[in-house]
Amino acid sequence: MVQKPKNNVESDVADQDTERTAPKIRWDDSKMKNTYANVCNVSSTREEVTMLFGTNQTWYTGQKELTVELSDRMILNPYAAKRLSVLLNNIMREYESRFGELNIELPERAAVDKV
Repeated sequence: MVQKPKNNVESDVADQDTERTAPKIRWDDSKMKNTYANVCNVSSTREEVTMLFGTNQTWYTGQKELTVELSDRMILNPYAAKRLSVLLNNIMREYESRFGELNIELPERAAVDKV
């Protein structure tokens, strides 16, 4: 049998501590837009990390020039970029455990030339 505290002070204090240390997050999506990207490029300075997102507009393989239509630029401070990196690493580890490893390595140049 589970013993209940003699009074609710203990549970109230625990609830208050949780409320103080973990604020409730409200996600406001009223101004959010959806954009698809299959290309991402990242650069950085000491103060910021810049990510460019876009869509590869090239339809045929073997073309000499690729066209990427840039749609969004996201600029983060290094702390937010680090948190994003941790989140992406975790989600990709989970994804690959469910669906298999993704190979993103480029083929060897010699192999491409032989084809």
